[in-house]
Amino acid sequence: MNDFWIACGHHLLDRDESGGLCITDEFLKAYFARPELIPPDEACPVERRLHRALLASPRRPVSAEEIEAIVDADARENWRLVLAFRDLLVRHPTLEQAYLATVRSGTNDLPPLFVNQLVHVILRNALDGSDDPFVLRAAELFFRPQRILPQEQALLLGDEEVVGGQTPTPVLSLMSMLGVVTDAELDVLREDNADDYWRRSDHFDMAFDLTAGGRGPAALAQAMARWISHLLGIDVSIEPLHELRDARLTWYVGLDADATRLGDRLWHGEQLDDRSAGRVLSLFRLTFADTSAAADEMRGEPVYLILSMNADRKLRMKPQNLLTGLPVKHLEMAT
Repeated sequence: MNDFWIACGHHLLDRDESGGLCITDEFLKAYFARPELIPPDEACPVERRLHRALLASPRRPVSAEEIEAIVDADARENWRLVLAFRDLLVRHPTLEQAYLATVRSGTNDLPPLFVNQLVHVILRNALDGSDDPFVLRAAELFFRPQRILPQEQALLLGDEEVVGGQTPTPVLSLMSMLGVVTDAELDVLREDNADDYWRRSDHFDMAFDLTAGGRGPAALAQAMARWISHLLGIDVSIEPLHELRDARLTWYVGLDADATRLGDRLWHGEQLDDRSAGRVLSLFRLTFADTSAAADEMRGEPVYLILSMNADRKLRMKPQNLLTGLPVKHLEMAT
């Protein structure tokens, strides 16, 4: 069995009888040992002492007075955020329950970095045993912002951090035959190089083809179904659609902030102009395997999922919308 996303630290976590991820001291220590949390040379003795203490005992209570005693204001704020995240994980039986509690609360207390890291490791658990690199690459959209790459014949996505750090307009290695020269080259995940994903999964350096009718949208649909099943215990079927006009939006979920705004406009009967409609990247139809799981008014009706890019041609998916936006009767977690 191939392993993947090793850097998320899933191997440091325990699992309960239902398969949920249970926090361990080893996982917390790895967090406190991250380069971002190691005090710099100029850090005060209080911060250094706190860091040593947490490496030795990662669940150790930390008082507000200890944080206030740190000299550097930025360091104080960083420690407040990190310890709030630590306390959230320790407070719940599983990471899945911690994540659900956060997204259901409607608050935005956690920095996006921490939320994405939490999604990363939970999704690794949800996809455990998967042998399809296309599904795994599609799942990267859940926790890694993407950029739409220039290509006329296909809808190609590249990891924003990877391509953004190299050149603002990266091209793909498959375009080298056209004589294009660039500093940034990405391999598009294809059938003939899919096995390369396993050794590259922590690098996030393979582009993803989300062209309608291709394998990409179907792979993303599978990843979304696994996410919902793992966290809500609800089996759903998700199928890609080719056109926005194929949908009658009885109920819809925007998979990102821009898609939610576009869905709201359609819901209110507004006709989208070509520019707005062109931002829609993918459309999906979700149906419940057990219709009794859906809210009474939605029995037998599909839910439409909209994925779009923003004005800067970037995609920042919000996987929490799949959990909080579905018309289900009981939002109980499976794990």
